[in-house]
Amino acid sequence: MKVGVPKEIKNHEYRVGLTPPSVTELVAAGHEVVVQTGAGMGIDFSDEDYVAAGATILSTAAEVFKAADMIVKVKEPQPQEVAMLEPRHLLFTYLHLAADKPQAEGLMKSGATCIAYETVTAPRGGLPLLKPMSEVAGRMSVQVGAHYLEKEQGGRGILLGGVPGVAPAKVAILGGGVSGINAAQMAVGMRADVTIYDINNDRLAELDMFFSSQIKTAYASKAAIAAAVKNAHLVIGAVLVPGAAAPKLVTREMIGTMKRGAVMVDIAIDQGGCFETSRPTTHEDPVFEVDGVIQYCVANMPGAVARTSTFALNNATLPFALKLANLGAEAAMKADPHLANGLNVSGGKIRHAAVAEALDLPFEAA
Repeated sequence: MKVGVPKEIKNHEYRVGLTPPSVTELVAAGHEVVVQTGAGMGIDFSDEDYVAAGATILSTAAEVFKAADMIVKVKEPQPQEVAMLEPRHLLFTYLHLAADKPQAEGLMKSGATCIAYETVTAPRGGLPLLKPMSEVAGRMSVQVGAHYLEKEQGGRGILLGGVPGVAPAKVAILGGGVSGINAAQMAVGMRADVTIYDINNDRLAELDMFFSSQIKTAYASKAAIAAAVKNAHLVIGAVLVPGAAAPKLVTREMIGTMKRGAVMVDIAIDQGGCFETSRPTTHEDPVFEVDGVIQYCVANMPGAVARTSTFALNNATLPFALKLANLGAEAAMKADPHLANGLNVSGGKIRHAAVAEALDLPFEAA
């Protein structure tokens, strides 16, 4: 199979779909790989590194799309990329369609087969291709939150961990999944006062055992969330419904009760965000204010630590990319039902029920 890697073009997106070591694995398996010039520069991989790994360098994205059967990316295709997709193409990348109807409609029109990293499942549960970026985003959320709590950034002027004689910041984490756990690990490491909220009592018990006395846990009722938001210095939204839009857990009214200079970080923004006031921002212009509260809603948070993120992502995606290249999309999905769960669009149809429901579009099983 011919595998193509275009350069990412989303705002401040430096990650790349395949690293040179991943290219080496695909070439060793008998596949051809074409890479757009400069695709790896954001993480210090030169065209020469890709050539040494066995890839062919092409000048433009259009050439990559024309030459390749499978396109491997990181972020959802931008409109000019969607326009280059054809029915023969297999697209393997993050899509996050539940919050992006125009993209979904564009992919349907293209006729391409589109497999989303974020809905591929694992035998023991979980989302193995979303997990590495959720880990990065979770850890980054605390780093970002601590930064924007600084007074010169418009924050309340609070050190996350406090100092002897001065209380630490209160951190409320909404969601006890992968992102939430990683956020809690960082916040605990910085000696913050951390509470994780979730609606799964078994999960709360697991978190209590995992963190012991280092954190508090609470059931995420509307009243509990309202109280948490009112008292917190940093609120991290880390909820996920696979393939579907994120639930709006924090209302506009709740935000009005928060302390001036408090910070909110919405990790769920790729799926529409879990704060009522959330709207996607960029690394170039990452925050906005609502009633004196700072909201950070960057839709590609891991892109800020592109090298770490790319290697973590390739560790997870490479086995699936090899399976798709070796067998072809149809046979690979028949052989692996968990990979088949990643199918979002094919033949002009929405193939994932949660995506169809979120977008109010017809669902048709493959």
